[in-house]
Amino acid sequence: MKNRIVVALGGNALGNSAKEQRDAVRETAIPIVDLIEAGHEVILAHGNGPQVGMINLAMDSATKNLPSFAEMPITECVAMSQGYIGYHLQRFIRDELKRRNIDKEVATIVTEVLVDGDDPAFKSPNKPIGAFYTKEEAEKLEKQGYTMMEDAGRGYRRVVASPKPVDIVQKKTIKTLIDNSQIVITVGGGGIPVKYVEGKGTLGEFAVIDKDFASAKLAELIDADYLIILTAVEKIAINYGKENEQWLDKLSIDDAKKYIKEGHFAPGSMLPKVEAALGFAASKQGRRALVTSLEKAKDGIAGLTGTVIVDEK
Repeated sequence: MKNRIVVALGGNALGNSAKEQRDAVRETAIPIVDLIEAGHEVILAHGNGPQVGMINLAMDSATKNLPSFAEMPITECVAMSQGYIGYHLQRFIRDELKRRNIDKEVATIVTEVLVDGDDPAFKSPNKPIGAFYTKEEAEKLEKQGYTMMEDAGRGYRRVVASPKPVDIVQKKTIKTLIDNSQIVITVGGGGIPVKYVEGKGTLGEFAVIDKDFASAKLAELIDADYLIILTAVEKIAINYGKENEQWLDKLSIDDAKKYIKEGHFAPGSMLPKVEAALGFAASKQGRRALVTSLEKAKDGIAGLTGTVIVDEK
């Protein structure tokens, strides 16, 4: 059965340098093209945590050491990460397609994602980015309007908000490419956060968007059948790391809500994945979300492994 699938690839799986990323993406392309060869429509999203942090750190260092060097906003840093991650992904996916004689094109879309300027996340920023600063430097930056936070005894860093995605600005372009059998790489790093201001158009926001929530919103907007959220483990577990640890093959909407409430999933890792998968599965009857590892994605679609979240009502 042919499915329209959004695959959300984690940024941590892509390495911490350009060389590491090239090596990782060369391997990543193989299971992605396996899905395409099986007849599925595949749309690829990806994280950018290490990569955008590296870019932001480089820009911060330039600003600190070169007074004439203007500060680079986080929105531009996200755009840069979309470009160079997308370049590697499209290059190696295209090469793998050609190796298998599959006639398809691959395109990366520099993607803006609309957020609500009144999202409560803006009142409590908690996502650390960029360089480390001394206490004195942090105090000066706070006077300039930045929110600073001490980070694990290593110094102070700027923190930004992580609002929920509301819409995708380039959704029509994305749909047009998909409808013409093209493979699209989009919402990289959760997308470039923008808000719409009457009379001024779209304005970049000092924020980052979780890539799993952005991927779920993308899947919803393009009417995907499946959202695959890739992680380091093959399945979701409850009571993780304990004697009564249990790996799950299937998760209903009600059980997912129950386990979230009981605190089974870590906020910085599995929780946003489960919440994003839950949101997509609950958005329309018949939609399914799969959480599994990259190597097991094809088997997961075949029902052989992974954790499937589905509305069984």
